[in-house]
Amino acid sequence: MRVALAQLNYHIGNFESNTAKVIRAIRQARENGAELVLFAELAVSGYPPRDFLEFDDFIDRCYRSLETIARECTDIAAIIGSPSRNPGNKGKPLFNTAFFLYHGKIEDMRHKTLLPTYDVFDEYRYFEPNRLFNLLEFKGKRLALTICEDLWIEGTHPLYTLDPMEELIKQEPDIMINIAASPFHYSQAETRLKVLKANVLKYRLPVVYVNHVGAQTELLFDGGSLAMNKEGDVINSLRFFGEDMGFVNLEEDNQLINKEISSNKGGIIQIPEKISLIHDALVMGIQDYFGKLGFSKAVIGLSGGIDSALVLVLAAKALGADNVLSVLMPSAFSSDHSVNDALALVENLSSPYEKIPIEDIFQQFNQSLSPVFKGLPFNLAEENIQARVRAVILMALSNKMGYILLNTSNKSEAAVGYGTLYGDMCGAISVLGDVYKTEVYELAGFINKDRVVIPENILLKPPSAELRPDQKDSDSLPDYAILDQILYQYIEKRKGPDDLLAMGFDKDTVLKTLKMVNTSEHKRYQTPPVLRVSPKAFGMGRRMPIVAKYLS
Repeated sequence: MRVALAQLNYHIGNFESNTAKVIRAIRQARENGAELVLFAELAVSGYPPRDFLEFDDFIDRCYRSLETIARECTDIAAIIGSPSRNPGNKGKPLFNTAFFLYHGKIEDMRHKTLLPTYDVFDEYRYFEPNRLFNLLEFKGKRLALTICEDLWIEGTHPLYTLDPMEELIKQEPDIMINIAASPFHYSQAETRLKVLKANVLKYRLPVVYVNHVGAQTELLFDGGSLAMNKEGDVINSLRFFGEDMGFVNLEEDNQLINKEISSNKGGIIQIPEKISLIHDALVMGIQDYFGKLGFSKAVIGLSGGIDSALVLVLAAKALGADNVLSVLMPSAFSSDHSVNDALALVENLSSPYEKIPIEDIFQQFNQSLSPVFKGLPFNLAEENIQARVRAVILMALSNKMGYILLNTSNKSEAAVGYGTLYGDMCGAISVLGDVYKTEVYELAGFINKDRVVIPENILLKPPSAELRPDQKDSDSLPDYAILDQILYQYIEKRKGPDDLLAMGFDKDTVLKTLKMVNTSEHKRYQTPPVLRVSPKAFGMGRRMPIVAKYLS
């Protein structure tokens, strides 16, 4: 039996586009001799549809799309994910379902058993878990059909008490099929490979795995669909961060082979290095955010610092350099080299820019506020006015010219509240909000590996907000090399102060850092969605109370 893996970039709720893509893929699979084509989890609706699932009309449209797709499946079968209604009178109103389409209609279906409700996942909010376990038979083969999390029973303390494959293996399947919506973070591809291999070696069955690709606002999907034979060798793998299709053959002895290559022994899947993955994920995230919302042009405030420089380069790759407007907004505290560095960067990229000094506007604010400020000394208020003046200019250009503002704050700054609400923290999408400052430098180095794109001076000078004379980030924050380690252990690893002290970090630095993180929660609630590239990003996957006292 020849099986096609269809890795597509779906658009949530865009039923016409999703259906058309699926039908094109079915036709391509048929032309290449496939008898069965596999699509991802909730492919019909896009993932995650969230509260759209509460609308009857949304579910009706899913069913209509399934019927349209099924009509294409006459001499070829398809397995595709979509929500389905729970016909019973108990439990949640929907199932997360894999539909089996053949003979021009919906022939069968299997529901998802394990519904993740942690981090970015919220599936038990909507779906009823499966409790019936049966194989799917096709072309004389017995298929153990599972959906994403159903294969993620691992470790000595598994999250679930029920294991779907332990139930299905009793019926002697010939192959495991897993359709998934597995969001990206920089270590997920490696983890996913280990989980799939563990299942293969445990059950001595081949597996075919199909994932989503593309960005759904903050959630990024890297693709990386694959097929693995009974020995645990990857015999075919699809590309990362792009649509793709691949083929494998299930032989009479239930061995999975790839007829397109001469050897079936490993080495096919090449997981890129962490920084390369993050780079490609961010470019895709920008590209899909704009493309799926119908936007084409971006604007950023280009300060001459490394964060805005990196965002400009990533946006230029995603949208084209001509479609990204950089706005230089020097003040009396801006150094000449910052302006010159920014100009050198836009010249390297052949990207448009505007220079709009803010000093006169800033002084107008000072003059208007002088009677109310009553001669109090220059402090944070005046610093933040400058940042907010810049935001007003950027949003004015957005409104007038149709540009979408990209936020340039990094994860280190967002973590400790080192930013101005309604100033440099504004924007439609946060490109670097899940990238620590030390990783920002790594990304800049990755971009410059073949030729200097980001001027060297931007990489070498001390980071500064340039909102007061001779200001440096180090005046307010620990050295980023130390700060980022503490933040990583606290945010990603959930380590407490005692754990951090045991690791050798300075007590005052630890307590100050954790206090800054927890007292800045109110700021993060008002910032744009963050492109998620780490295992624990700010936003939907990290839910903290604002008025809590813990470590603050």
